[in-house]
Amino acid sequence: MNGIIFDFNGTLFLDSKLHYDAWRIFSERLRGYPFTDEEMQKYMFGRTNSDIIEYATGKKPSVQTVERLAKEKESLYRNECLKHPEILKLAPGAESFLDWLCVNNIPRTIATMSEWDNVAFYIENFKLERWFDLDKIVYSDGKIPGKPAPDIYEIAAFNLGLKPEDCVVIEDAISGINSAKAAKIGKIIAISSVEPVEYYEKIDGVSEIIQSFDEIDRSIFPTANVGQRITG
Repeated sequence: MNGIIFDFNGTLFLDSKLHYDAWRIFSERLRGYPFTDEEMQKYMFGRTNSDIIEYATGKKPSVQTVERLAKEKESLYRNECLKHPEILKLAPGAESFLDWLCVNNIPRTIATMSEWDNVAFYIENFKLERWFDLDKIVYSDGKIPGKPAPDIYEIAAFNLGLKPEDCVVIEDAISGINSAKAAKIGKIIAISSVEPVEYYEKIDGVSEIIQSFDEIDRSIFPTANVGQRITG
């Protein structure tokens, strides 16, 4: 494997509880009752705000409606983040692993279905420029289909100058795992941040399951091959 692509929410940043809380509050505003845990796992994570709002309201929202409601929900979510400084930090082992990737010049980026306001919030609070070329981060810009469509991981691999099959993806959500699989990613590692390890053992396409970034076998990144990129 010559490069690595990280999902962000629930992967590098263990914010699933904060998203649960924000979407529960917001879905109650939208339809009168909160999302269930099953709905969150099946219809929320890895999806665009447009997808989620359409599911919650039962109808296709206008672009203006999506923009307005998404801003309200994401503002609520960011406020929840700031209320919980004990959660507002990178996942266990993430910083040392990212430092190692940098030292060894291994191509890396983030592929998240978060929208720009949240990405900017993460950049500011986690100082992501320390490890990532910010121009290569892929996020929901209103044009990229949500996961499980393969587009986001195909674009991320392209941004690294690599073929998808030469990349590792770290994911926590079924929709993201299916997105990586559809993009023909070479190795998919599931991180058990909310769901138990057993949950991922049944999912097709998962090569490995970890609970911390300290568990990643770094030998899967032969540094001698790092310079072999796509040309043309």
